[in-house]
Amino acid sequence: MTRPAASQAAVGLRHRAEAEASTLPPLLVQARHLAGSVLMGEHGRRRAGAGDDFWQYRPAQAGDSRRMIDHRRSAMGDVQYVREREWQIAQTVHLWVDAGASMRFASSPKLPQKAERARLLGLAAAVLMVQGGERVGLTGGSLPPRRGSVQILRLAEALSADDAEDYAPPGHRALIPHARALFISDFLGPFEPVEQALSKAAARGVRGVLLQVLDPAEETFPFAGRTLFESIAGGVTHETLKASALQERYLDRLAERRAALERLCRVAGWRFGRHHTGDAAQAALMWLYHALERTAP
Repeated sequence: MTRPAASQAAVGLRHRAEAEASTLPPLLVQARHLAGSVLMGEHGRRRAGAGDDFWQYRPAQAGDSRRMIDHRRSAMGDVQYVREREWQIAQTVHLWVDAGASMRFASSPKLPQKAERARLLGLAAAVLMVQGGERVGLTGGSLPPRRGSVQILRLAEALSADDAEDYAPPGHRALIPHARALFISDFLGPFEPVEQALSKAAARGVRGVLLQVLDPAEETFPFAGRTLFESIAGGVTHETLKASALQERYLDRLAERRAALERLCRVAGWRFGRHHTGDAAQAALMWLYHALERTAP
């Protein structure tokens, strides 16, 4: 008995789709699944007749197409300029996800590493933004903001890379003025690079969201007796015979760091949130989605 032509075509389409999906980075598959689980309302600022007002000229960057160049303004000098409109600024999001070694920590095999959760949330948020018509790229200029599924694939590949250092500083170069940004990290490293990045962003009129991702053990410090503490990259080690004696001092320092991050966000006009790897990723993504919406101009 032969299959109907329509049925054969459906089977062939399914096989091609499965083959294509098998070549995608696992992170991208998970991020799309997570983004699909979030019930979205109307997103972005795309509406007829809005956003055609001129905003600014800026120097052309890698990734800008030739049709974006304003030749009349560029003819006045040796630099090529892009003419940006208000809606283009409002629909641009810069993403930074900490790739430092400190993020590759999980206190239990049942928990994801902080890096895994941070990358998943960052990429899933990017999927939602792109589906809403926004341009998303990485801070630092390595991947300029663009739209489309190809950009999501590029983001997935870029976010899968690890940094050899214990703590990676947040990038703040190539931020488009008056755009938005999302920074995700444990923020347990040196405070000065974070302060500098948000200060630079605020000076450019960039508003955004800072999400602190921690392992549950980093919130409770459940250690006792003889314990050897060692950073993931091996650059810092500390051995104690009575780990429980360090708990109060550690929790005080953690509270001080969180309070400093909250103050910094208030001054810069950013929103601050925190997430534990033991909690549901969907709840964190929903919070991120609404927090980014509230930072829109």
